[in-house]
Amino acid sequence: MLTISPGSSIAPFEQLRTQLIEQVRDGSLAAGTRLPTVRRLAEDLGIAPNTVARAYRELEADGFIETRGRNGSFVSAQGDPAEQQGQVAARAFADRIKQLGLSADDALAWVTAALRA
Repeated sequence: MLTISPGSSIAPFEQLRTQLIEQVRDGSLAAGTRLPTVRRLAEDLGIAPNTVARAYRELEADGFIETRGRNGSFVSAQGDPAEQQGQVAARAFADRIKQLGLSADDALAWVTAALRA
C-alpha cells in the first residue's frame, strides 16, 4: 500500500518514488504489473497528478517502470538479462494461470515439480 505523509520533510513525489522502488525490490510489484494511472493514483493518495507524473518519469528514467503509451505504465524486469527473462516468464505464467481459473497453490506445485524434473 502506498501512503504519503503530508507532514514529512521529504517531497511527496520522492516518498512515492521510494515506496515504489521498495515494492519492486521486495517483489511486491512483479515485473509486468500494471501501475495505476497517474490521475487515479493521485486521487487515491490525495496529491496532485503532476506529483505522480514526476515520480513515474523518474522511475522510468531509472529503469524501474516502462510506459507503453495509452496502455499505461508497467513494472520493468530487474537484474541481469537472465533474471529479467525469468521475471517476464513468471508474469506470463501467472497471467495464464489466472486466465484458466486455476489455483495459485496448484500452479506452484506444478512449477516446483517441473523445476525438480
